[in-house]
Amino acid sequence: MTESAQSKEDKLAWVYLVNLGFYLIPIFVTKMLPWEIALSLAALIPFIYCYFWAYRSSTANAYQPILAMITIGVLITPINTGSLSLFTFAGFFIGFFYPLRTAIFSLIALITLLSLLNAALNFDHYYWVIYGAGLIAGIGLFGVAERKRVEHKCKEKKSQAEIQQLATMLERERIARDLHDIMGHSLSSISLKAELAEKLIANNQTEQARQQLTELNSIARDSLSQIRQTVSGYKHKGLAACVTQLCQTLRDKGLSVNLFGEIPKLDPELETQLILSLTELCSNIVRHSKGTHCELHFEQTSTELRIVISDDGCPNQIEQGNGLTGINERLAKFKGALTWSLDPDCQFTISLPTQG
Repeated sequence: MTESAQSKEDKLAWVYLVNLGFYLIPIFVTKMLPWEIALSLAALIPFIYCYFWAYRSSTANAYQPILAMITIGVLITPINTGSLSLFTFAGFFIGFFYPLRTAIFSLIALITLLSLLNAALNFDHYYWVIYGAGLIAGIGLFGVAERKRVEHKCKEKKSQAEIQQLATMLERERIARDLHDIMGHSLSSISLKAELAEKLIANNQTEQARQQLTELNSIARDSLSQIRQTVSGYKHKGLAACVTQLCQTLRDKGLSVNLFGEIPKLDPELETQLILSLTELCSNIVRHSKGTHCELHFEQTSTELRIVISDDGCPNQIEQGNGLTGINERLAKFKGALTWSLDPDCQFTISLPTQG
């Protein structure tokens, strides 16, 4: 329970004590001696202590303050019949802390105690017992209802906490996946440029090596910029600019690249996920493909958008790792999917329903 919620509950606990007003009625309507009035008022001190003791107790030890309140009620009854008010507080806590079956038997026992007190003190009528039994039963059941309310509230808070925790975990996984996709592509390009520069230097081709190092520096800067943009909200230059950059990266790998179709304008959130998905697929080609030619096809109909990436590397099989799984998870949010085949070329197809 939060600090503000606890403060609210404590204030309500004091408000409930207004019911002790019924305990004070006999002092004003009957002829009580001064010492009886003083003793009646003094009994409120330990009772209120027991009340807050019960209010903050657990089910395991709640019986202690409840029995203490009943004891105070029994002892003060010969002096002040307003003690019925004290018994009703005990009835409330019985209903609040214990299962319905236990609570009912306990409330019956408490009503029986009132009957025994009525007989022992020779009250000349049974109104005290009847009125007291009705109050104890009604307020006891109110305690049961209050327990159900608190249990429901606790379940809601627990459910909300679990949902929030799950959302946090999913968000962390999404961020980790996005960073993996971006950095996997970028580091592959950096490795490629560095390897090429090393070979050029070895062959005394310093001018070409300098050009590769310049491009390497540019890639590193772009990677840093992409990470910052991803963390700050996945800002990007657009799908068209990204596809152009990916095509250049594939050409740097040594593949010839052909781009077919018109790159569509999409919702920014979907476009972001497509950029990250295409980056991952192209990164896989850079890392694993032994082909010499790559094609990107954009095909859009009235019902479907298809993006096909193919290369002639033709691996023996495709293993679905974190990267491909991550792509499918991204696309699933938009009712899309990633499929692949190895005949005749290695081909990956992203399928998405056309946005309305």
